Amino acid sequence: MKLSLFLYLLLWGGHSLFAQKDTLDPQKIIKLDHVVVSAQIEPQSIKKSIKNVQVITEKQIKSLGATNLGDVLNQYVNITVMPDGDSGRSTVSLFGLDASYFKVLVDNVPLVNEGGVGNNTDLSQINLDDIERIEIIEGAMGVTHGANAISGILNIITKRHADNKWNLTYSLQEESVGREYNLTTRGRHIQNFKASHNLNDHWMFSVGTTRNKFNGFLGNYNGKNVLYNDQNRGYRFLPRNYLQTNAIINYKKEHFNTFYKFELMNQDISFYDRSVKSGYNDQWGRYKFGNDRRYFYKRQFHHLNINGSGWLNYNFSLSYQEQTRDDEYFRYIISRRLETNNTTERVEAMKVGYSKGELSKSFYDKRLALSIGYEATKNKGFAIVNASQNRTKEVSESIDNYDGFLVSEYHFTPQFSLGLGGRYSYQSLFDNQYSFSVGSRYLLPKNLEWRASVGRSYRTPDFYELFSNIIFEGHYFLGNESLIPESSLSFDTSLKKMTLFSDDLLMKNQLSLSHNRIKDRITNALIGYEGSTPKYQNINISKYNYINLASTNALSLDENLEASIGASFTWISQIIDNNVHKTDDRYLLNMGINAGLTYTFPKWGTSVSGYYKWAGKSQLWAATTNGYIVSEVDSYGWLDASIKQPFLGKKLELTLGARNLLDVTDVKRTLTTEGHNTSSSVLLGYGRTFFLKLSYNLDINY
Repeated sequence: MKLSLFLYLLLWGGHSLFAQKDTLDPQKIIKLDHVVVSAQIEPQSIKKSIKNVQVITEKQIKSLGATNLGDVLNQYVNITVMPDGDSGRSTVSLFGLDASYFKVLVDNVPLVNEGGVGNNTDLSQINLDDIERIEIIEGAMGVTHGANAISGILNIITKRHADNKWNLTYSLQEESVGREYNLTTRGRHIQNFKASHNLNDHWMFSVGTTRNKFNGFLGNYNGKNVLYNDQNRGYRFLPRNYLQTNAIINYKKEHFNTFYKFELMNQDISFYDRSVKSGYNDQWGRYKFGNDRRYFYKRQFHHLNINGSGWLNYNFSLSYQEQTRDDEYFRYIISRRLETNNTTERVEAMKVGYSKGELSKSFYDKRLALSIGYEATKNKGFAIVNASQNRTKEVSESIDNYDGFLVSEYHFTPQFSLGLGGRYSYQSLFDNQYSFSVGSRYLLPKNLEWRASVGRSYRTPDFYELFSNIIFEGHYFLGNESLIPESSLSFDTSLKKMTLFSDDLLMKNQLSLSHNRIKDRITNALIGYEGSTPKYQNINISKYNYINLASTNALSLDENLEASIGASFTWISQIIDNNVHKTDDRYLLNMGINAGLTYTFPKWGTSVSGYYKWAGKSQLWAATTNGYIVSEVDSYGWLDASIKQPFLGKKLELTLGARNLLDVTDVKRTLTTEGHNTSSSVLLGYGRTFFLKLSYNLDINY
């Protein structure tokens, strides 16, 4: 039944591409396109872009009632959000590739975390309240965005304007966590405040702050104050407290614009030992305790941008970012609710100076556009890693790169454009790298848009793969400073149709196909023994290929109705070799469906939204003592819904909603060995949650 639905969606989308009849001038459709900036020589409409850009608008984000970026991306057709209950992090997987291959940027500057530059981004650390839109491009983006943009990029465009003299916004959101909620120690509690002011026609500034307190999810655990040792102490999802403050000042005059943005983020995560231990001293007698800890994350973000147009168009960014992680260790005396022996140490840090600049110009009546640019990254990393004999050591290393790139577009006719690009990267730790891309866009009759591209990208090993060591009794996992970058060759093509049936009714259909081949993939492999303990080390030995076929379809009516449905097939072939066992190169299938519906009742301004995601049964390799076998993860569905009602002339807005209405927590993963089935679980969520959000917006003009 599910497979039949997939085939129907794909065939319906393909049929729509060719069967629909256009009724209005195509130029009217262009006006409805978003203007995009990611990977563009200059800002332009999606229709003119050689790259296939997907846009998530501020309106869509608000209709989700999302509390973090993971809530938003969970509705994207090819993306899977991967939460980690033990670390408190949430990262993204695209085409089966983890967050090391996907780059997250804010206003075209890669976002730094303690493990990398733009990659392995914790989605829970990104504030949604300042986002104007999100632009996503799938596939090889190495030419315009450098290392680690193999599966694609996500560029967050923040708000840099105010519509009135003063704009003051305050919002309050209360949310259950599964069935757990009260006003103080359970659930999620969010507050946000922002003030924007237009000083005059040229100067604007804004300041804002967001607090997001998540009290954790107990699930089948018993919290921190249990006195019996059944290995169920603690939380399924760790408690965390997030505080972010930002400020921006923007100057704009005719063909010149500059802005400076500052952001300070603090997040602490509490971890509670599963075991309850016993102790004794003369003061307390016998007591119960847990060896607990907290993780303190801090990030500061500075970004200065200058851009303008004239005889030459120019765009320069200078950024400094620093993210640190401090761990506090302490003994929690359970019976006395008391912390003792508190010690804190810095375990990770990343300091990054970043600059990117581009000069562009059009020639021959704008038929030819050229852009030349540079990107420089000065990256200083620090970590405390495990070493032999149960000791630790400090590692402090620089991973720098200095890149030059050239991008060109030639518009042979108004219908046909060709883009060429190349990048060369001078690396401080690795052999120098290069990327290239060739892309084309052709406007066919009946408002059909065809795009195709081929490109080479690369991924450089991250700090942990190079330098981290995990050595203790029975475990021996080593980083490898001799690792080389992975390389990727990808191809993608898409066919899109926009049909404007009337002034109010618009339909969009897209059918896309992509293929990527990754060589020298890094794998943790057996390299020998230390006594009877096996030693594993990161080495370049594996390969990874995927083929993705997707159909997306959207319908909008008079800004009151927005409906979408999409389906995706992804076939993944990977040769994993750990020097003992090796997989074959068969293709394993993953499937997904996404659907969304938003309707606004014009009379009352009430908006009702629903978003559904279905992930089909997926296959992946699992390592066993007898070699690699194919395991299966069960299918699941994810449904979010909300209703939004404005009051007082849209100054006050109330949103009621629910996420994960189908109550998904764990999904079963099954392995079949020698005729026997064994199962484990994959953690995806904390069950059905309900939220209430109240927003007040005050506009002042004088």
